[in-house]
Amino acid sequence: MRLVFAGTPAAAVPSLDGLLKSRHEVAAVLTRPDAPAGRGLHVAPSPVAERARSAGIEVLKPAKPGDADFLARLREIAPDCCPVTGYGALIPQRALDIPAYGWVNLHFSLLPAWRGAAPVQHAILRGDEVTGASTFRIVAELDAGPVFGVVTEPIRPSDTAGDLLARLAASGAELLVATLDGIESGELTARPQPPDGVSLAPKITSQDARVRWSEPALAVSRLVRACTPAPGAWTELNRTRLKLGPFAGIATDDHDGAPGRGDSDVLDPGELCVRGSRVLVGTGTQPVQLGDVQPHGKRQMPAADWARGLRLGAAGAVLG
Repeated sequence: MRLVFAGTPAAAVPSLDGLLKSRHEVAAVLTRPDAPAGRGLHVAPSPVAERARSAGIEVLKPAKPGDADFLARLREIAPDCCPVTGYGALIPQRALDIPAYGWVNLHFSLLPAWRGAAPVQHAILRGDEVTGASTFRIVAELDAGPVFGVVTEPIRPSDTAGDLLARLAASGAELLVATLDGIESGELTARPQPPDGVSLAPKITSQDARVRWSEPALAVSRLVRACTPAPGAWTELNRTRLKLGPFAGIATDDHDGAPGRGDSDVLDPGELCVRGSRVLVGTGTQPVQLGDVQPHGKRQMPAADWARGLRLGAAGAVLG
């Protein structure tokens, strides 16, 4: 089939690579306009745009996918189908109607669970044990179209959103190619999503990523992992922001590294305790051991180095 691929972030690049290696023809790529990126916030093309240019493929960057010039160019290209992975904008009906086989989206959840912009993050945040990826035909309602196929993926206890997304991007790319093969051959039909089990996964903002130390340790750990690498979980010390990486562990008792000042002592939510090379913080249940941290305006570093530089004592400072 003749394709126009729509995608923007790095997680969409494996899908584009898979399509380039397939029997299908990628005639052009649709991606979001260049945007500020990196520490210097210099305007740069998207990862998908970079990959498409390296492959010599036409790149389309309309401000909106409903722009008249883009729609005219899409009609000229005359794609049979438009596969999508993480494009980042809603496709209007007048664009959906152009390819004969519609627009086929790769979504990183087992639909109808976690419809929305951040399915991987929400799956970790809510403690799901299994997630996956789905291919479906795009319709007007968000992520509600009929499903062609799925792949499943276990969520490991230590997974960050970045870890899990990398695995789903790889397996999902294979699913997307197989879906297009099946559509072309006529052997694959889409089935409506069941009405039960719908859950929503809106974008997680920086404010959502602020740690609330009064919550249980497991919930705090899930939040940090779900927000790694973006938008980045954080807390404050003396009104200065501190970015948090995944925890090194959750304490159980003093004999396996628990942080109490004594055998029966516990830490209040947010209370810091430095014990040797371990920096421990109280939560609503048991304490957690910090892993890497990043003070505002500085590089990421082990929590022990950060605590040593601040000359934190055995206890007394409070995060929050």
